[in-house]
Amino acid sequence: MWQEFKKFALRGNVVDMAVGVIVGGAFGKIVTSLVNDVVMPILGLLVGRVDLTSLKLVLRQANDTTAELALTYGVFLQNVLDFLIISFSIFMAIRMINKVRRKEEEAPPAPEAPPEPSTEEKLLTEIRDLLKQQVGRSA
Repeated sequence: MWQEFKKFALRGNVVDMAVGVIVGGAFGKIVTSLVNDVVMPILGLLVGRVDLTSLKLVLRQANDTTAELALTYGVFLQNVLDFLIISFSIFMAIRMINKVRRKEEEAPPAPEAPPEPSTEEKLLTEIRDLLKQQVGRSA
């Protein structure tokens, strides 16, 4: 069982997938920071100096026994923006990869070198050349 697991875990696809998940997680953090720390403050400034993440629709006020019940649509807007930036970035990366692949596929293949003549062909060529030399001397 250990050998089977080792074979599975060390297969190229699994390792590639693990690297992709780790890089994707780091990329997600970068995009979240971009949205939270750069885009949302600018967007808040444009819509009236409001922190968009604090936008909410209160359905029930808090009291002594219950917590506030609210729809926090500002956080939802921020998550939608995160998604749009991540999906656009992935789209651009895949588009660039596809463009490179198309260029590689469209490139004409290198011409193949003619195959090396066999030993018999080489010998026959030598015999032919010797016969030509002898015919040329006798004429």
